[in-house]
Amino acid sequence: MESNTQTALSWGNVGIAALLLGINAGLSIWLKLGLSCNLIVAALRCVAQLTVLGIVLKQIFETQNPVYIFGMALVLGVLAAVEVSYWRAKRRFPGMFMGTLCAIVGSALVVGLFGNAYALNMDPAYTAVKFIPTVGMLFGNCMIGVSIGLGTVMDALDSRRDRIEAMLCFGASRWEVIRPVVSEALRAALVPTITNMGITGLIAIPGVMTGWILGGADVLQAARYQQIILFMISASTASSTLLSVLFCASVLVDRVPMLRLDRLQFADQSASMSQEKSASRASSRLALLRSSCRPKSELYLSRNSSSVSSSPSTCNMQDQSSRRSNGRISGLELRTGAATPLLRSEPTDIVIPHPPSFECVLPCSPKDSGLAWRASKRTDSK
Repeated sequence: MESNTQTALSWGNVGIAALLLGINAGLSIWLKLGLSCNLIVAALRCVAQLTVLGIVLKQIFETQNPVYIFGMALVLGVLAAVEVSYWRAKRRFPGMFMGTLCAIVGSALVVGLFGNAYALNMDPAYTAVKFIPTVGMLFGNCMIGVSIGLGTVMDALDSRRDRIEAMLCFGASRWEVIRPVVSEALRAALVPTITNMGITGLIAIPGVMTGWILGGADVLQAARYQQIILFMISASTASSTLLSVLFCASVLVDRVPMLRLDRLQFADQSASMSQEKSASRASSRLALLRSSCRPKSELYLSRNSSSVSSSPSTCNMQDQSSRRSNGRISGLELRTGAATPLLRSEPTDIVIPHPPSFECVLPCSPKDSGLAWRASKRTDSK
């Protein structure tokens, strides 16, 4: 028996398979799920889209024109970016489409060309018969990772708004604020890819390997091809997700730095209006708090105790003219323009701009505040 012998499939075979959808329709009607219309529309879209894709790919495979090959890849990338930015996203931000487009297309093309050239031994690397299917799989997985990553970033910045604003008021830099959020988003986006890689071949035969076997290829060759594709998917998903979440975080935390949740827009208009009002109030509170920390007069900050405790400590600020002999503190410093604690091993003199006769309570341990401890020491020769 020849392994390459295949029976041509007709529209009748497709119709017979479509009868199986009657199970889904029957369950929807019986349990009143309301999914019958969606099921019919999805089935018709599946047939139409795959038919058009088959016709287009057949022409591209026959011509082997690089313009058509990369044009097809760009169309697939644009559709993936549209899916992430408009169809899946519950919230959007300015430049979301272009950011996701550059991240997905750039990562998938670089990984796809490298994998085809060196792992799959294709010459040229953009050979249509393997390049387009490979890039299509990379786009699909990048789309899922980017969607998860962007959603995690927006949710994290929104839920931790008060903490982030406090960090910014205490002098935290832009990177110090967004780094934990980016790490959390990247971890959440890569978990499905890593899990899928770990269970491949253990529970079910993966799709690429199944296609090769059905096409009559050697089983071991199909297994190696599947392994290469999984490694390419992992690399492209990680790079595209990293680029997209960095872009998202940099938009929502600007250069000032200031948290800009007012740039988020909900797909639901009522939810969008509520979010805009909330973000506007938060931005107003932050601006008011920062304006109160502007330099007004030079003052000294003093603390009598030389030990650093783990609980908040009360520190008194005195006017510079009345304070020359009692300005040695340990474990606390305020930077010009923003209050920032700093752990130091030796006492030091601190000069800060602030209104006189002001009493503040600040934590003297990084465990209490969770902030980055940073400031600049004033050099005093006296």
